Amino acid sequence: MGKLFSKENGEVFKSPLNLNNPVAVQVLGICSALAVTAQLKPAIVMGLSVTVITAFSNVIISLIRKTIPNRIRIIVQLVVVAALVTIVSNILKAYVYDVSVQLSVYVGLIITNCILMGRLEAFAMMNGPWESFLDGIANGLGYAIVLVIVGFVRELLGFGSIFGFQIIPDSWLLDNGGGYLHNGMMTMPAMALILLGCIIWAHRAYNKDKVQ
Repeated sequence: MGKLFSKENGEVFKSPLNLNNPVAVQVLGICSALAVTAQLKPAIVMGLSVTVITAFSNVIISLIRKTIPNRIRIIVQLVVVAALVTIVSNILKAYVYDVSVQLSVYVGLIITNCILMGRLEAFAMMNGPWESFLDGIANGLGYAIVLVIVGFVRELLGFGSIFGFQIIPDSWLLDNGGGYLHNGMMTMPAMALILLGCIIWAHRAYNKDKVQ
């Protein structure tokens, strides 16, 4: 039990959440970060989907890594990820169909997400199932955190709402005599890119003395 929660495993889990964040540091998976963050709900669902798929694909590949011929390892990794993506996609369609429609093709494109393939090749192929599970969960959560921040800001300033519930009162709007005007640019992918750039800048400025 002590080995499961050792200091080394703690570092495996903590590193992707901050100092080695897959989006803010490695700049991976930003395509979906730009495409699905116009509102907070699809951003959360996308982040959780990637987290689940990354964790379980890491575990599966770690379990069978010694039996995979080196020349076909990428093909095997893709098959495992594709199977998990199909399962997650069908679950989303069954239980949160409206969000599934909003996410559109980007759920299917998780198959080609650089974070997943990178962790399978760089970590799961060389480590045990428990360490690989922690690595998958942490990298997925690191990705999800960035999506949630971008989705929160874009929905709040672009629509004046969070989860579809109005946060900025109608009385504040310019049309009703107030001084606030919804920023339509926040709903555009270009603004997501700018916000993402701000997050990367803030993260690197905050951690500039901690990078080894």
